[in-house]
Amino acid sequence: MDVTVHVDRNQADAPDDESFRIWVMSALSGDHSNRSVGDSAELSIQLVNSDQMTDFNTRYRDKHADTNVLSFPVDADLQHRTGLLGDLILCDEVINREAAEQAKPREHHWAHITIHGVLHLLGYDHIDEDDAEIMEALEIQKLDGLAIPNPYNA
Repeated sequence: MDVTVHVDRNQADAPDDESFRIWVMSALSGDHSNRSVGDSAELSIQLVNSDQMTDFNTRYRDKHADTNVLSFPVDADLQHRTGLLGDLILCDEVINREAAEQAKPREHHWAHITIHGVLHLLGYDHIDEDDAEIMEALEIQKLDGLAIPNPYNA
């Protein structure tokens, strides 16, 4: 699969572009019957600080707080026709803080949150318990393929 990942860094304290590409490819691997992923895929990742993420989260989710990732998928038909998946906004301050608080290697947490965001672009969600179980199982599987332990084991 040909994967293009555009990363807008904005002075963020984040992994390199190749790491993002590897994590995106991991998330896209396998069968995703809810969204058709063709031979090519493209997405953008914007790295922002906590204040910027709070602005995005307030504007798009009506939640006045920062968060680790926001996902903005394109329409499923457009995705199928073009390979364009959508946009991820990742907050370096939140992701790095969470990794420290959870005593996880920083790169592992970045991989998890990136894969989580890409799965959202593919139509997965965790609003109800059944969907959350499906999404978490996929995250665990994708991370295991990268030799990263289950992030839900505390």
